[in-house]
Amino acid sequence: MPSLTENKLDPDLFIKTINSIDNRADYVDIRINESINNIIVMKDGKIQEIRSGTDFGGSVRVLKNGSWGFAYTTQISRLDDMAESALKLAKSLKSDVDLSKTEISKDNVKFKAKLLPSTVSLDEKKEVMHDAEASAKIEKIVSTTVNYVDGEGTTLYLNSEGSSLTVEESRVAMFLNAVAASEGNIQFGHKSIGGSRGFEVIKNHDIEGFGRNAASKAIRLLNATSPPSGSFPVVLDPDLTGVFIHEALGHASEADLILQNDSILKGKMGTQIGSNLVTIVDDASMDAFGYYPYDAEGVKTHENILVNEGVLSSVLSSRETASKLGIDSSGNARSSVGEQPIVRMSNTYLKPGDQSFEELLEGMKDGIYLKGSRGGQVDTGKGIFQFNAAESFIIKNGEIKDPLRDVSLSGSIMEILNNVEALGSDFKMGVGFCGKSGQTAPVGDGGPHVRVSRATVGGT
Repeated sequence: MPSLTENKLDPDLFIKTINSIDNRADYVDIRINESINNIIVMKDGKIQEIRSGTDFGGSVRVLKNGSWGFAYTTQISRLDDMAESALKLAKSLKSDVDLSKTEISKDNVKFKAKLLPSTVSLDEKKEVMHDAEASAKIEKIVSTTVNYVDGEGTTLYLNSEGSSLTVEESRVAMFLNAVAASEGNIQFGHKSIGGSRGFEVIKNHDIEGFGRNAASKAIRLLNATSPPSGSFPVVLDPDLTGVFIHEALGHASEADLILQNDSILKGKMGTQIGSNLVTIVDDASMDAFGYYPYDAEGVKTHENILVNEGVLSSVLSSRETASKLGIDSSGNARSSVGEQPIVRMSNTYLKPGDQSFEELLEGMKDGIYLKGSRGGQVDTGKGIFQFNAAESFIIKNGEIKDPLRDVSLSGSIMEILNNVEALGSDFKMGVGFCGKSGQTAPVGDGGPHVRVSRATVGGT
């Protein structure tokens, strides 16, 4: 895919748009994006849907007298008109928006992909999906669904402070759902792979193992029993650890929710909110599915330690929310070009420890091992959560025993964080998409195996 500059979209042309209203506005930024996206859906070995498209558009955001004006167009020749519209809108509103200061950035970030999705044939993409599906079609598997998505694009960012960025990004992911059935009992297994690179993420993966693992999970659940209810020591696998960190702590650390009095973390900066083993990071700069080098406001991304050895040490912010909190922006303003940036997570994870999985199990007389997630809900304002594990097992005298199904984990966010008593040395990042305020963003979440001394467990 050619870059924007190769398409003769010279940044100097858009600086003229900024200059045309700069003396009438307090701040202006422009984003232009060109991208190619593909979605393929396979059901029971047959392709059901193929969607391919090219998106091209630009937005202008104007700050005037404390209010935002925003306009978007797919006709770049009308960008000057959009700038005037955004300025007019900002003038018609009354608000108290201010921006935290940030460094002026000038950069040209190239694709990290070795094999851009646009260079891979549709037949090759379908072939790897067929391989995954075939690997999952073992005994008792009655249905499979494979979803493949990829995207690559170039974004040009300019603002009236002097920042000028051209950023190339690509992502690839594949998701597999397997359905097992026996004597009227139906169970599901799910696996996902992906990354913020190219098709090599899929091509170099063990596709046979990918399909078999999803299928095997569904089949194990056919013979699983209902869980006991009560308070137990638990071990979370990296997948469920990631979901918990993302949903329970990550969203609560978003500055807009804190400012809206909808976060349990409001007023807790610098206080102990978890055990001293707990260090939680959000890092958009790392090589994971939620990667981006600069956010939608041109702020360079970096490792952001939200919780350091149990102490709340930072939050996720945009320039607007950072200004209200009296801090620097963390670089977590995100959105597509056609939408206003809001505070979002990127790659959010719990740092690993130094224990093996076997060491985590040692001394657990009666406990439960929880793997993966089938969804759940979080109330960030009250600080409570409820998640459904995808798969679970009894732990008896330090050994993994009988499988369980329909197991829920619930309780207080702070209580779970304070009850973390051991961390595995392993580490895994997951692949996903996060929804907020009607917008969807690619994210990564993860961590190690984690032992929690006490947690509330029950059936779903």
